[in-house]
Amino acid sequence: MKVVILAEGFGTRLSEETDLKPKPMVEIGGMPILWHIMKIYSTYGYNDFIICLGYKGYVIKEYFVNYYMHMSDVTVDFYDGGTKIYNNHAEPWRVDLYPLCWTHRKNI
Repeated sequence: MKVVILAEGFGTRLSEETDLKPKPMVEIGGMPILWHIMKIYSTYGYNDFIICLGYKGYVIKEYFVNYYMHMSDVTVDFYDGGTKIYNNHAEPWRVDLYPLCWTHRKNI
């Protein structure tokens, strides 16, 4: 079963934190709020997520694109141009990221 999460909102009451990142990416204990929500679902066996991206969705997209790499040990071979990833410590999640088209309109 897929879990759908709406990762949206300007975070106006968190303005000191949300100037550079969206509200779901505000950190608690060194990890984003969104990660904590997903971790809770994961403890109940839900590991397949659809995240609907709103305000500054590109920040969330970049986080998950780089997450696997940051949670692994990596060897980069500059001579051959290869990269080897091993000892992955990331969660067993599948994450689909979709932008919400309506959040990009000017008249909202």
